Amino acid sequence: MSDAPVFNEPLPEPASRAPVPAALPLGHSAAAALLSRLAFGLLALVAVVALLMALALWQKVSGMQEQLARQSADALAQSLEARTLARQAQEVVRDTAARLALAETRVGEVALQRSQLEELMQSLSRSRDENLVVDIEAAVRLALQQAQVTGNVQPLLAALKAGDTRIARAGQPRLAPLQRAMQHDADRLRSSASADNGEALQKLDELMRMVDDLPALNAVAARGGGLDTLQVEPLPANAPWWQRFLMMVRTEARSLLRVGRIERPEAVLLTPEQTFFLRENLKLKLLNARLALLSRQVDTARGEMATVSAAINRYFDPASRRVQAAATLVQQVQAQIRTSEPPRVDETLAALATAAAGR
Repeated sequence: MSDAPVFNEPLPEPASRAPVPAALPLGHSAAAALLSRLAFGLLALVAVVALLMALALWQKVSGMQEQLARQSADALAQSLEARTLARQAQEVVRDTAARLALAETRVGEVALQRSQLEELMQSLSRSRDENLVVDIEAAVRLALQQAQVTGNVQPLLAALKAGDTRIARAGQPRLAPLQRAMQHDADRLRSSASADNGEALQKLDELMRMVDDLPALNAVAARGGGLDTLQVEPLPANAPWWQRFLMMVRTEARSLLRVGRIERPEAVLLTPEQTFFLRENLKLKLLNARLALLSRQVDTARGEMATVSAAINRYFDPASRRVQAAATLVQQVQAQIRTSEPPRVDETLAALATAAAGR
């Protein structure tokens, strides 16, 4: 099919068949021509207006296109700039992350070195503290053994004081309980320490020297002092000779013959040899008491002194001043020899064990 317009209007008939129109009036045709001109002018005006409007729309559309193009260019530039900034930000972030990782690595290394240094310092400090504790324990145990053997607590007090001074000089808070324990034990030893046995030993030596001079019950000649109370009053100077002779005979008779009551016959009937061995036995008893006192055997010393006291009261004259002085010395020694616990520093030893264990 062709694109030519199809006209449905009937074709004009030939002139021979068309009727001759009638004559139209002149005014009617002029009006039709005027109308056709007006319509043509109106169409032309409409066409001009449409053309003007089309030109205006085209210019407006062109401006909009230019504006869109500029906005697109600006948006593209901003997008490129944003991409550049984003790329730079990513690079900065990566650089920062790398630096942060490096800083964390260095911080970790520093922390590791610090921990190693602290462990080394603690190891050195612990080693020094352990050596200090070992030295103090050895000194305290040695002084304790010496005090238990000799009975003198002064070496033990000196060892405790020296250990306290060393701990105070070290300045370790971990050893503060040990220092307090040593001070407590030292105070307890000072408060409970008995007097020195030197006085008791001196009295024992004096008793050993007095044994040979103690008058026995069978020594009649040594008891002459008791006869003075039985003598009669002295005769005047002008008494007759026979009275003086009778007085001399009476005195000689009383010195040769003595009448009295024997309460302990075994003491009176001792021979001179038995008396000698009795004195030597007393000396041995006193020597045993001295040795027992030095070796801190209090029960043995008490037993020996009880034996000595019984022998003095049994075999020697209780009326003699020397025997009375010896009995007094024996009682004083027995009073000085009292049962006392050996020196102990349990609190210090427990604190030393705790410090050595590192708790």
